Amino acid sequence: MISSDDALLELREGNRRFVAGEIDASSMTNRAHQVGMSGGQNPFAIILACSDSRVPVELVFDQGFGDLFVIRVAGNVVAPSQIGSIEFAASQFGTRLVVVLGHSNCGAVIATLKELALEQTHRSPNLRAIVDRVRPAIEPILEAHRDSDTITLTGAAVRANILASVERLTHGSLILEQLIDAGELTIVGAEYSIETGNVEFFDKKQP
Repeated sequence: MISSDDALLELREGNRRFVAGEIDASSMTNRAHQVGMSGGQNPFAIILACSDSRVPVELVFDQGFGDLFVIRVAGNVVAPSQIGSIEFAASQFGTRLVVVLGHSNCGAVIATLKELALEQTHRSPNLRAIVDRVRPAIEPILEAHRDSDTITLTGAAVRANILASVERLTHGSLILEQLIDAGELTIVGAEYSIETGNVEFFDKKQP
């Protein structure tokens, strides 16, 4: 399995190709399904991403079948099922990089901001479960940006939510903590810009 640094470089290069429009028919053909893949998988990165339909993870990083272990949930929130999925991939496949991928104008973050501002409430307990996981990261941002415009506030809230998920993964699992301490796993945050297609990676998160 490649190192976390090499995996991060591959994702950066893939996103560069995506933004530059270098993904042509030939590139897509080379990444098409291959006979024999049922024998196993060897993903070089684990991506915890938002479910937003405007964030096609494999396309954004110009990767194909078997390259990425992708977990998608609204708001890229961390719950036991997401932690368990990451534990499985990191332990089973030896994948050394986890990326928490949020994105601009995230609906889950915006919904949480509206609820905190008392503009709306969520009657569905299932939707509320997502909002409640976003809320702790957003509350300090709402206070700090009380005089900011909506765009600035939303951008700060999106980033805070991403970093909060990184923090929960870094310190919310004994298995992941042990892998991090052994230098066998790195967890980073990143934000995809729906407007430009560019992915900004944050600094590596230290335990």
